[in-house]
Amino acid sequence: QVQLVESGGGLVQPGGSLKLSCKVSGSVDTMDWYHQAPGKQRGLVATITSSGSTNYADSVKGRFTISRDGAKNAVYLQMNSLKPEDTGVYYCHTQKIIGGHYWGQGTRVTVSP
Repeated sequence: QVQLVESGGGLVQPGGSLKLSCKVSGSVDTMDWYHQAPGKQRGLVATITSSGSTNYADSVKGRFTISRDGAKNAVYLQMNSLKPEDTGVYYCHTQKIIGGHYWGQGTRVTVSP
């Protein structure tokens, strides 16, 4: 069984930074962060494999960095140069071959003057 618990969201001004954390319980492989803007579908933001390879949505390349700490069983999303369109709920996610998809409860980010 896998449990994911996000934290680190909040209110930040445009151009500011936030670091989201996802505490992981259980064995996982590839981890993702998703973003759901108000009134829109959830979209993939960043992915990190067990070997540390990363991939990003075009909208966040150069601004966001995904990382993981195996010793702490955690995955992070460093968000810099935040824009109002980054506002929304951020979800930690992983998928198991047997067991399906696992999601955290989400952490809310608001980028506003």
